[in-house]
Formats: sequence, structure tokens, C-alpha cells
Amino acid sequence: MRVTILGAGQVGSSLAENLTRESNDVTVVDIDAGRLKKLQERLDIRTVNGSASWPSVLEQAGTRQADLLIAVTNSDEVNMVACQITFTLFGTPTRIARIRQNAYLTCARLFSEQAVPINVLISPEQLITNNIRRLIEHPGALQVLDFSGGRLQLVAVRAHPGGPLVNQQLCCIRDHMPNVDTRVAAIFRREHAITPRGDTVIEADDEVFFIADHRHIRDVMSELIHLDQEYKRIIIVGGGNIGLRLAQALENDFSIKIIEQDASRCHQLSRELERTMVFHGDASDRDLLESERIEDTDVFIALTNDDEANIMASMLAKRMGARKVIVLINNPAYVDLVQGGDIDIAISPQQVTIGSILRYIRQGDVVNVHSLRRGAAEAFEAIAHANKGKSRVVGKAIGDIELPCGTTIGAIVRGNDVFIAHDDIQVEENDHVVLFLTDKKKLTDVEKLFRVSRTLL
Repeated sequence: MRVTILGAGQVGSSLAENLTRESNDVTVVDIDAGRLKKLQERLDIRTVNGSASWPSVLEQAGTRQADLLIAVTNSDEVNMVACQITFTLFGTPTRIARIRQNAYLTCARLFSEQAVPINVLISPEQLITNNIRRLIEHPGALQVLDFSGGRLQLVAVRAHPGGPLVNQQLCCIRDHMPNVDTRVAAIFRREHAITPRGDTVIEADDEVFFIADHRHIRDVMSELIHLDQEYKRIIIVGGGNIGLRLAQALENDFSIKIIEQDASRCHQLSRELERTMVFHGDASDRDLLESERIEDTDVFIALTNDDEANIMASMLAKRMGARKVIVLINNPAYVDLVQGGDIDIAISPQQVTIGSILRYIRQGDVVNVHSLRRGAAEAFEAIAHANKGKSRVVGKAIGDIELPCGTTIGAIVRGNDVFIAHDDIQVEENDHVVLFLTDKKKLTDVEKLFRVSRTLL
């Protein structure tokens, strides 16, 4: 696939790295020549230096021949103009744009072929807000991903010593939970992926990914970890777009406080929020945290644009007694360094955003894609088709499907019914199949399973 990426920031660079690894023909456009040079030194891509909204620059980037345009510059306006130009002048089939400002996103009539022709709107702030909300709704989870409109969820937890299923074989799950159907999709042990089998033993500190009906998630978690009490008191650091959206999403169900350094922003937050308490101050101020009883805080969430400030404030909060700390980390190099110590969960905006874009890159009818473990693994939901051709999956039992190494079918959604994957379940036409892939090198082989051909050659 020929892809033009506008913007060589963290998201654009991460996208370029992901897409070139999957043998796509990638061109990156950015106004910063130094940033492009660094990117080209480590990736096999074309680069074009110039404004992403200029027709001549887009022409030079080969957008006329591109299958997909992804506009992720730091300017909503540049992204919108670029999509308009590529549609009008070049007829680029698919145009994806990152739009951050809520003033644009709330105008439903703005984005259409008759107005601003963007096929897919990506709002990182909303994606991150949804991500954090799911974590808060499932205390103790490291990651919670929705499939099939939220009826099915894939959850990651760190197995605790003493958990009922810890040191037990996976085949014992049904004995422990006779009324709950679930499947362990993958296990990561000391950073190495283990393909789950019936005789696989779960060990303490394993990172376990399991899939289940959303109604059964807490039951399964209780077998692997000591369940946290429901969260009530939350402190959010940073009253920017993400902090504001998160407070709005949570304030009717939780006790929310926001700490913001900018006084004028504090006044604006106070006007827009109804039940949230807004504090003007520095989240690294020990006296402020003590006065707000940090030791009684269930979740401390640092969402400023400063990674170092987020990390330091969260470490301080955790050592002063906060039960759980969640940190937004823009620099991907920091994520692995900080998660798992004083910091419970580090969220990368790049990985959250990339997952929402990858579904448009994947071959076959793909509904959802989630990038996992900093891009090393992937979970996606594909629709099984046969039509007049032949299919490698339709009409076959799951146990008879030749899956690439490191690939697991977790569940099937058929209409309103959810079926956790077992070897005897047969895949039918139009089933939504949820897969977990631990080795991205096998992605092409997995995609072939959901392509319809007449010969299967």
C-alpha cells in the first residue's frame, strides 16, 4: 500500500515505523528538515520537506498515486486543508486526519465530501479519555480493549501471588469458573510471549491477556489478582483538553479534583465543570498533596504535556500513599522505563492513536485494531467472508484453522451472540473473529486468512 503521512512528530514517526515494518511504501512530509533526516536515517522511507497543506508539496510527495493519506501534523487546520486538496486535486481514496479541537469535532456537518472531505477523524484526546475510563471501571487492569461495540473485552492483568489460578494449568479455568466462559489469548513472561495451551501454567508476575464477555471481566480478574476495591476518589493533574474531557466523563460517578498550574485555565475549567474541584497549583508540591489527602486518593492521573513533570509528580504521589498512578508519556522511550515500579500504568498517546489508524491499513474486512505492548503485539477484529470465492476460515472449526505461530483466536461474535473460542466452534459467514497476534512478522499470513479468493493460491 502507498501511504503519505503528513507530520513527522511522535505519531507520524511511529506510524511510519509500523507501516514500513509491514512492507508499505511510505512517504513522510514535514516542515522540519532535521526531523525528516533523523527519520530517514533509520527507516526505508521517502521524505519531502515542506508545508503539508501546499499542493506542490503534496504533488511532490506522490499523493496523486497514494492509496491513503494520514494527516497528523500539529495543526488541525493544516490537516483539514491537506485532506481537502488531496480530495479535490488528486482523488486520494482514503483520507485520515487527526483533529484535536472540540470546536471542530462537535460540528457534525463539517466533515463530508461536500464540506471538508475527511473519511476518518482521529481524536487522540477522546481515545485516551476512553482508554483511561475503561481502566478506572476495571480496577487492577493494565489494559482494557473493547470489541464488537463493547460486548467483548480483552483485558491485561499482572498475575499476583496467591491468585486462585496462579500456579495452575489453564485447563483448570472451567473448574474454577463453571458459569463463566473465557480464554487466555496470550501470556508475556519476562517480556517473552508464551502461546497459551491447556497445560500452560500461569506464574506470578505473568502479564496475562484474557478475553471474555464484558459482564464477566471482574469474575475472571478475581482469579488472577487480588481485586482492588472500586475507585471513588481521583486526582487529575493537568487541565488541558484530555484532563477536561476525562473530568467531564467521570465527575458524575466519582469524586474528582484537578490540579492545574495556569490560573486562567483554572477559571475556564471551573466554568465548564459542574462537580469537579479545581485547584491552582503544582502537583509536585508536597504540601498541596498532603492538604488534599493524597493518601486517601484511589487514582492519581498525570496528563500534562511535560513527561518529566508527569513522572515526578506521580512518583511523589505514589510514595505519599496514592493507591494507583496512571501517567501520560509522550516519549516512547520512557514508557518501558517507568511502568511497573512506582508508576502502575504508562499510557502512550502514539500507540493509542496508531491502533485506530491501523484498521484502514489491514487487508481484509477489519473492524477494530488495537496496538499492544508498544506495538510488539496486536489484537484485531476481522469479518469472515466467503461470498462466491473460497475462504480459509468460513465453514471450518477453530481447531482446524491453520493459524500462524503466535496467533490465537479469542472469540467470535455472531449477531448478538458472543462465543469464546473453543476448538469445536465453527466459523460462519459474517462472523466477527477476534484474534491476538504476538509476532507482527506473521501479520501478512493472518491477513491472508480473511481474504476471499477463488483459488486460495
